[in-house]
Amino acid sequence: MDNDKLAALVVVALLGCMAHTCQASYGYPNPMPPIPSPTPPTAPALTLNYYSYSCPNAEAIVREAVKNATDNNRGIGAGLIRLFFHDCFVRGCDASVLLDATTANPEPEKLGIPNFPSLRGFEVIDAAKTKLEKECGGVVSCADIVAFAGRDASFFLSNGVVDIKMPAGRYDGRVSFANETLRDLPPPFANVTVLEAMFKAKGLDLDDMVTLSGAHTVGISHCSSFADRLPADPSDPTSMEPVLASSLQQKCSRGGDPVVVQDDVTPRDLDKQYYQNVLDRKVLFKSDAALLSPQTLKAVEHNAKNPGKWERKFTDAMVKMGNTEVKTKANGEIRKQCRFVN
Repeated sequence: MDNDKLAALVVVALLGCMAHTCQASYGYPNPMPPIPSPTPPTAPALTLNYYSYSCPNAEAIVREAVKNATDNNRGIGAGLIRLFFHDCFVRGCDASVLLDATTANPEPEKLGIPNFPSLRGFEVIDAAKTKLEKECGGVVSCADIVAFAGRDASFFLSNGVVDIKMPAGRYDGRVSFANETLRDLPPPFANVTVLEAMFKAKGLDLDDMVTLSGAHTVGISHCSSFADRLPADPSDPTSMEPVLASSLQQKCSRGGDPVVVQDDVTPRDLDKQYYQNVLDRKVLFKSDAALLSPQTLKAVEHNAKNPGKWERKFTDAMVKMGNTEVKTKANGEIRKQCRFVN
């Protein structure tokens, strides 16, 4: 499918949702930006144990920071996995999501609608970077810290089952724009066709999409992100399970924008429970329910029924995602502070 047809398909799919309640529920603009063309293959080769000589304790320092954070609040671990995903999907895995607003750039990625105010874990990256700069200044990129943190959060939240061998060697990007988050990050109301196209644009296939969606087995969501799914619609075979929908409607009617856990069965653990939740229609987002589509249903069933299958696929998918549009010394830098370019 060429890019013009793909863009048209995305706009039609998103407008169909937003004509009802999605614009009010999510705060996304109407129309949504078209999906970008697929990115070129990664040029530089990332390697395991990249810092073994230049900063031998680098990965241990990041792991300690993540462990300290997740020991106090496992939800921060879910935030770090999401931070890695949101970084890689916009301009590649280059830590552009960490950049703060400045006079020169008042609207960086972290202030984009999909990221603000829900994205979290920045303070864990800062803690690791501060210690790394004292031990080996100017050596470890913020982009690699984000990747290591996503890896380590997966390890701790899965109780050691998801053990990712994450290569490194990324450089940090110098550019970050909030409006690119809408173009590149899959919205919670996307159907499976849109999801497949958006992942394909990043070099990831349909099975990678299904696999990475499993991270929704941990973490929380604001009610505004699934308000269009309440109350349950008996005529829709992908509608939320009625008892869960009723419970969530009560929680979400308390004023403000409350948060709820994404997986009510094993909310603290990164595991395959998400896929059983999809089959039971006990998931929050339309993009979760979309996995009941014929194109993805078999993969969901396999992940739900086969112990260890999803965990192995998730480790591979995280590494594959971590290779997206990697920066080099030629077009990146090693930031001294993760929140600002040098």
